[in-house]
Amino acid sequence: MERDLLKKLVAWKESEQRKPLLLDGARQVGKTWLVHEFGKRHFANYVYFSLENNADIRALFEGDINPERIIAALGVYANTTITTDTLIIFDEVQEVPRALTALKYFCEDAPEYPVVATGSSLGITLHPGTSFPVGKVDFLHLYPLTFCEFLNACGQSGLADRLSGDDVATLSDTHSSYMEWLRYYLYVGGMPEVVAAFVQDYPSVNFERVRGIQETILTSYRDDFSKYSRATVSSLRVAQLWDSVPAQLAKENKKFLYGAVRSGGRGRDYEIAIQWLRDMSLIHTVTRVKAMSLPLKIYEETQHFKIYLGDVGLLGALTGLSPHSFLDERATFSQFHGALAEQFVCQELKASGVDALYYWSAENSTGEIDFVMGRDGTVCLIEVKSGENLQSKSLKAALKREKSAQGYRLSALPYKHDGAIVDMPIYATSRLATC
Repeated sequence: MERDLLKKLVAWKESEQRKPLLLDGARQVGKTWLVHEFGKRHFANYVYFSLENNADIRALFEGDINPERIIAALGVYANTTITTDTLIIFDEVQEVPRALTALKYFCEDAPEYPVVATGSSLGITLHPGTSFPVGKVDFLHLYPLTFCEFLNACGQSGLADRLSGDDVATLSDTHSSYMEWLRYYLYVGGMPEVVAAFVQDYPSVNFERVRGIQETILTSYRDDFSKYSRATVSSLRVAQLWDSVPAQLAKENKKFLYGAVRSGGRGRDYEIAIQWLRDMSLIHTVTRVKAMSLPLKIYEETQHFKIYLGDVGLLGALTGLSPHSFLDERATFSQFHGALAEQFVCQELKASGVDALYYWSAENSTGEIDFVMGRDGTVCLIEVKSGENLQSKSLKAALKREKSAQGYRLSALPYKHDGAIVDMPIYATSRLATC
């Protein structure tokens, strides 16, 4: 199973300004597999140490954490000689705060040794007194498999190559094939274990097996709520907020409402829970902007936002959507007010490198632009259509006001550029980050 991030790992290895690397992402998104694969393919040797369940390695960081001592001890433990051609991997680094601090000293005193640590920013939240190596580490984030990665995993490399390389306008002749695979992706999602099970059974599709693995992942996340959240926030509030996301996305207006989590719920009750889920990389928040002009950041209104999950397949599992509803194209994209379509667009843009993603809504009317982002000095206004009705009053009105903005309409229809709005097939969402 190929991951696009492997190319960035290779670029990190070859960089003259290389620092220890912190690879973060949600649990079970494939971080451990990726660093093993990186070590196998691109280093003469690599050593792997889990900080989650290895008491000896955990104890190593209780003493002096200068790199010379640590490297010598790791070599003895792994029964190998660690050289500058050896990749050193610390898995689940957030479990041992001093291991995170040790990355600073690897950067300053032993930069010739390649070190990769996997984990999440949750470690910083849990250990606020720990010295985080600010400016001393490089960062990469691993998302669930994108649609293009999913196509490759399913043996559809031809479709994947065309999607990432060809002009979108030339994809119309294979539009039906892309849409069929997209329906599979919306059900399966991008969690590696789920994708692997789907690929193993295909061309038979064992929907029950797929859903069973998704539910196991969701159960493990709930276990994490109880295991990790007590240090900062009530696990009950985290679970309440998590369970409310499908209902929030089912609304016509998907703005997040605290009162929809629990009757009488207020921001101060759940703000930390939201941050906690973000730190776990389980949700994305998309905040409102009051104006669609650059720089968008100065128009951000952080008290108004929408929440999406990290993976569209897990959203379907959390909602209990029937697999039969994914066999009909129209039914798929109309699921609870197009929430699956918006979820897909959000996670594709995030995985494509769009960190600053917003939405716009009118103060005193129903007008709304689903997603707003900046790209190469241009404001991009994105509307997601769940059906074949492409009337876009809000988008057209916004483009009249914002003369320099570019409008995109994502739907289940093929590419068309007629007037001020570019109609893009929704499966080509990732192209919006670069086209």
